[in-house]
Amino acid sequence: MKIFDAPVRARGLSWVPLAQFVTWGAMTWVAGRRTPARRLSEKVGVGAGSMAVLLGSEWCHNLAHAAVASHLGKPVDSIRILLGMPRLIYNDLHDPRVTPREHIVRALGGPLINALLLPVAVLFRRKTLPGSAAREVADIAVGTNAFLCTGSLLPIPWIDGGPILKWALVESGRSVRDADETVRKANGALAAGLGVAAVVAHKKRRRLLPGIMALFSVTAFAVAAGVLKESELPWSD
Repeated sequence: MKIFDAPVRARGLSWVPLAQFVTWGAMTWVAGRRTPARRLSEKVGVGAGSMAVLLGSEWCHNLAHAAVASHLGKPVDSIRILLGMPRLIYNDLHDPRVTPREHIVRALGGPLINALLLPVAVLFRRKTLPGSAAREVADIAVGTNAFLCTGSLLPIPWIDGGPILKWALVESGRSVRDADETVRKANGALAAGLGVAAVVAHKKRRRLLPGIMALFSVTAFAVAAGVLKESELPWSD
């Protein structure tokens, strides 16, 4: 089976949609916390809808990358299903057949589809009643797509902003090694900024936001410190 010219693969039981079941349970619990008076069936329904728009937005994000890569004639090497979620595999991150501009365009595919889905989600939210189950699902749709089209542009390797920055530097005449070093230094500043933002968000009681920012901050710090390197992670098949 292929999607956008990329073979879809699963190893063993990696196709089992564990991510969907876990997210469904988590969002059902959140729905119960927000409105304890709801019947269990309603909480489960809100959880299912929230899971669908949250993980569905992530699926769209990844498939948009694959679609753009296929359109460019430089398709993803494979799409691996891991716990029910897609993981795009590029066997050679520095494939000489892919130009810097093509690297950038491929990386922009995901944020672009979420940017297009965001106004749809906002419109859907406006059509729902405050406090309704539909409003809760709409809030998740808006928040998820807003995050995916902005947070994915952080200059961290392995998400979209890192490759965009790296290959923009290469296209401007920098060597790949120099570009990687610039990305590493950028992650040092990013780690500090996200750390401060996480503290501020925590003080303002912004629910999951502080934890997400803290996770990105730790990842950026690890990149800046040289603990995490793009070339040393198991991206190949």
